[in-house]
Amino acid sequence: MTGVETRTQDLGLYIGGGWVPSASGERTKVLNPATGEVVGTVARGNAEDVDRAMEVAAAAFAAWRRVPTRERVRLQRRAAELLRARAGEFAQLLTLELGRPLAGARLEIERVANLLEDYAEEALRLRGEVPFINEGGERILVLQEPVGVVAAIAPFNYPINLLAFKLGAALPVGCTVVAKPADDTPLSTLRLAELFTEAGFPPGVFNVITGPGRVLGEAMVAHPTPRKVAFTGSTGAGQRIAEVASHTNKRLTLELGGQCPAILCADADLERAVPAITRHAFANSGQFCYRVNRIYVHEDLYAEFVERLGEAAGQLKVGHGLDAGVDLGPMVNEKIFRTSVEHVRDARAGGARIVTGGERLRGAAYDGGFFFPPTVIADATSDMKIMTEETFGPVVGVMPFTDLEDALRLANDTVYGLAAFAFTRDLAQGLRIAEAFEAGSVWINNIHRSSNLAPFGGYKQSGVGREKGRYGLESYLEYKTVYLSE
Repeated sequence: MTGVETRTQDLGLYIGGGWVPSASGERTKVLNPATGEVVGTVARGNAEDVDRAMEVAAAAFAAWRRVPTRERVRLQRRAAELLRARAGEFAQLLTLELGRPLAGARLEIERVANLLEDYAEEALRLRGEVPFINEGGERILVLQEPVGVVAAIAPFNYPINLLAFKLGAALPVGCTVVAKPADDTPLSTLRLAELFTEAGFPPGVFNVITGPGRVLGEAMVAHPTPRKVAFTGSTGAGQRIAEVASHTNKRLTLELGGQCPAILCADADLERAVPAITRHAFANSGQFCYRVNRIYVHEDLYAEFVERLGEAAGQLKVGHGLDAGVDLGPMVNEKIFRTSVEHVRDARAGGARIVTGGERLRGAAYDGGFFFPPTVIADATSDMKIMTEETFGPVVGVMPFTDLEDALRLANDTVYGLAAFAFTRDLAQGLRIAEAFEAGSVWINNIHRSSNLAPFGGYKQSGVGREKGRYGLESYLEYKTVYLSE
């Protein structure tokens, strides 16, 4: 491994601008998924800690909402500057708790800094309205005000980035935040809260509590103080959050699961499609919601595409995230790992062909963690788990098609609708495919990260609401109509 600092992080809850112990006094270990070694411990919070954090956030909101927007924006820009200056430190911490290769972890930190700045810029562009109604002696003012305290719950796979989707929108418009990171990856989020305090944010504006996921998360959602819940995670968890939040009519932004299709038409450019799909399907060991999960390829290109994708996937290097040249790290835990194993097993049983990968990696370099290689499953059928369920791992299914309408029908035959992808040299056809896809984001002829300035979210059971850009900011605002008479 590279010679980097790996000291153990032992952190408390972060409430009111400082470290505090949990009410229980208990602690939880954080493990390196590549080795099983303890890289830190965090406080094990409970409902009493939720009460304390919400009380502090509510008190801070009363003052924070009155701070001029330009000053809130200045502080957020300062936080972005500090994060860039410490990108190496945060990237290392991400790699230790998540297992992602160091270069990818550093890229996440840089993207977070960019997102914080982009949100800050958008906050300065928010406007109210004075409708032109010409009523004698009366004016109508349409104002926008911060919704209040926000409960932000982020997943393990991009713990800082997906929290920033919420935090970066909430703070500059005047909301305060109580955040809960995933059980597997709490360290970087706690350190981020400390950094925001250093940037000058007042105590209580950004708080972090850690503890058992479902228990603590449900206590946050059920608590009467938050006016909004922002969550990224599984569809099942999102449904439970919506149920609990309905009792207090909380505002919701839910970015949930995905089972994202790609279609390669007969005229697709494989020189572009194969690298793009390889890059996107296996990034972060496949542990993200809008990755390519299933691929429909026109029969004229099918054999060549499968061969090329298998070769490209087989060249990716799997290993410890701190080692040089590694493309994929381990799966974060056994539960996530088991889904990939099951999807491969199901495909084999159904007669599919494993082009590359398909077996857990073994040996001295791998036995300490849950390492699974990039896996390409050819000759899949539409009833297999790889084509119907979210894998959240480095496994893709491929099947041929003859008629484009059949491919579109199969692509949309899912409860999910987060993202979709298509490759065709005919741009008019590409636009028709984009319009036919039932998905919140569509990529034609390339795949890259979603833009900070464009809305991100899903159709159907992939979520509620949108994040990023002005669309994300507006979801943290309430409209107030004032009728002003002389």
